[in-house]
Amino acid sequence: LFRISGDRIDTRPIAGTHPRSADRCDDRPRREALLRHPKERAEHVMLIDLERNDLGRLCEPGSVTVDEFMVIETYEHVHHIVSNVTGRLRDDVTPGAVLRAMFPGGTITGCPKVRCMELIAELEGRPRGFYTGTMGYLNHDGSGDLNILIRSIELHGRELSLAAGSGIVADSVAVKELEETRAKALGMQLALS
Repeated sequence: LFRISGDRIDTRPIAGTHPRSADRCDDRPRREALLRHPKERAEHVMLIDLERNDLGRLCEPGSVTVDEFMVIETYEHVHHIVSNVTGRLRDDVTPGAVLRAMFPGGTITGCPKVRCMELIAELEGRPRGFYTGTMGYLNHDGSGDLNILIRSIELHGRELSLAAGSGIVADSVAVKELEETRAKALGMQLALS
């Protein structure tokens, strides 16, 4: 979600995901295809803009920059497109103000943030629990690091609940989004088996 150190704040939007190749020795074509995919690029750029806007309400004018743009991070079952958006916080900004401006993360809500949250609540019809919430720490000096709880497992008595998802945009193809969600959930499923 965000990291604060001194007067610097960073957020690392993750948007754009492809499952890894079965041939882990030559995964490069999947990474390259992900970076070239028009829908994944458009989704990622939209979310960078949203995060820049959120930080712009908190930071010194002109200090918000994208210092890492569309790099691939590879995990056991998926590749993600990730960027880093950073800025210099204004002196009057408190950690609470940062949390109010940044939570929930744009990679969870989409754009426009408030209307998307309303639609998600209406369509899902039930609370998400911890899924897409946040966990981390805030120190007395204002520093902190909070994440977004995705690919999470909750224990309720003797029942486990597993959650993963994908972002839906105008260019989404349902079967591809389902494939992405299953790839994201695979690591948790394997850990539980």
